[in-house]
Amino acid sequence: MSTNETTAQPVGGIAPAMIRRTPKRDYVPFYGPIAMIVFLVVWEVGLRIAEIPELYLPRPTVIAQNLYLLFTEGGILQDLGVTLYRIFGGFFLAAFVGIVLGILMGTSRKLYAICDIFIAVLYPIPKISLVPLLIIWFGSGDLFQIVLAALGCFFPVVINTILGVRQCDQGLILAARDLGASERQIKWKVVFPAAVPSIFSGLKLALGIAIIMVVAAEMLTAKYGLGARLQLSGQILETGQVFAILLLLAVLGGLLTKGQERIDRMIGRWRT
Repeated sequence: MSTNETTAQPVGGIAPAMIRRTPKRDYVPFYGPIAMIVFLVVWEVGLRIAEIPELYLPRPTVIAQNLYLLFTEGGILQDLGVTLYRIFGGFFLAAFVGIVLGILMGTSRKLYAICDIFIAVLYPIPKISLVPLLIIWFGSGDLFQIVLAALGCFFPVVINTILGVRQCDQGLILAARDLGASERQIKWKVVFPAAVPSIFSGLKLALGIAIIMVVAAEMLTAKYGLGARLQLSGQILETGQVFAILLLLAVLGGLLTKGQERIDRMIGRWRT
């Protein structure tokens, strides 16, 4: 007999009933932090024993010291603010255009036939290869970085929006039409809510792409921002500072992703 099942004692001649116990969760929340602590300890001790120069691979304690100095003396908050401005600028621009166009394409066969060929041709182009053109058109300031981030974010958003719209239950659309809803009302009050899960999948991908695009653009042309600071640290061989900025970017990306997932769950509860 399985360990997750017990047999109830017969009462009044009734055959024994099988009672299932709730299986234990396989996920243990503290395993991740423990694994991270062990990894950092091994990293620290291993480098001390091997005596590897900090130029090639700094110890975690050195990285922590550099991160502290960046916040207390290095003015990193200004660079962080500039980078966040560019990330959110490109992300929200792409989200607005991608969602609107995706809903229109998903509900209009003619518009889909017109736009689909352009998406199919432009999507595979590495967006970083557009840097020379974007600098010619927009200069090397904030607008250039925002547009580059928006171009990278746009395609995951519009493609996932189209998929979400096309998966909408046709029965809901027919019922709305029978109740006298206009095509505009159907698009935004029936189709859009049904497509929200797929849209958020696209937005989650887009947010990560926005971070990548902005940091890459800052490393190429910017004077301020985390990418510019990262490039400068590499040029002067400050490896500990490079790792500190990479750690900051990792934490930033994790926080933004978790925040987005929280919003997704809130909207999911609202939809139900």
